[in-house]
Amino acid sequence: MDLLSKRIDIEDSWDTIQDYYYDNGWSDGLPVVPATEELVENMISSSRFDPRENLGIIQPSNRSVTIEKIAVNAVMAGCKPQYFPVVVAAVKALLRPEFNVGGVQATTGGAACTVVINGPIRNDIGINSDAACFGPGYRANATIGRAVRLVIRNLGELIPGIMDKATLSTPGRFSFCFGENEERSPWESYQEELGYDKDTNMVTLVGVRGVYNIFESSSSGDITLATLVQSVVTEGFANYYQIGSGSQMTLVLSPEHAIEIEEAGFTKSDVKKYIYENARMPISRLRDKAHWSNRVWPDHIDFDDDNTMVPVTASENDIVVLVAGGDGRHSAWLAGWGVTRIVSEVI
Repeated sequence: MDLLSKRIDIEDSWDTIQDYYYDNGWSDGLPVVPATEELVENMISSSRFDPRENLGIIQPSNRSVTIEKIAVNAVMAGCKPQYFPVVVAAVKALLRPEFNVGGVQATTGGAACTVVINGPIRNDIGINSDAACFGPGYRANATIGRAVRLVIRNLGELIPGIMDKATLSTPGRFSFCFGENEERSPWESYQEELGYDKDTNMVTLVGVRGVYNIFESSSSGDITLATLVQSVVTEGFANYYQIGSGSQMTLVLSPEHAIEIEEAGFTKSDVKKYIYENARMPISRLRDKAHWSNRVWPDHIDFDDDNTMVPVTASENDIVVLVAGGDGRHSAWLAGWGVTRIVSEVI
């Protein structure tokens, strides 16, 4: 295979290699797998990609993103070759203008690039969609999410303290990847919601500012949904100020919560509508707080009227509902960032 990457000769020492990657700013702080020519070739050839194929330009560096460069970072992240098609699809989504990777990853808000996987490929490669799916313990989840982040860091040149201006950042920037628990969802899967059949493999990218875990032990779907909605009706929740620039929200329901909400008569569309109609705050609670000076609202929001109710998104279509996780009565909001859109790519 004719690879174009520069070859580097270095002492065959684990410590020396790790120090070399770190000193050159190519690692996320964790040990990396040395990207040898053999491993990069195996990563590419297993999926029959052309190493020279150019997927586009990544911001803010304006560098070209080729299959070969993605493979180098996938090797460093510890991916198996069978994960590579997922990584490539995720990077394709990353480069879409509406995702706005430069804006999302350079901001002081420190949003994580979150990878969500749908379709049979979840089980084929061992993606965790069930218990503890947001956390460690599964190689596919950990390394796919990490590979995407290394592409952002090494090709986009979003280095903390330089182009990455996150005030605090988030552990999700090491890796944040999970699958939708389609087997335990009472509703259609996300790829079906987008018009594809259930057997379509799909990757979705979400710019996530934070994970807000909500506990509700009631067995009533109505009460659970009401609690989830009221949990985001609070000062300091930046989504309210950014609905005019396309801010979105993702609600990840545990299977128990989702089933009870469905049994209460709610379709997934009903859940979105309920959130949109009820997760609202009056101008009086928003004024002169949080993102007030940077608010971006549609023209119909009268900010001179303290009684004007501001929804958490501009429309119910800006709310994504997923089912993931295992047993337990915990669900979570993935708060979006106001300068990005949720994007999906078929794998």
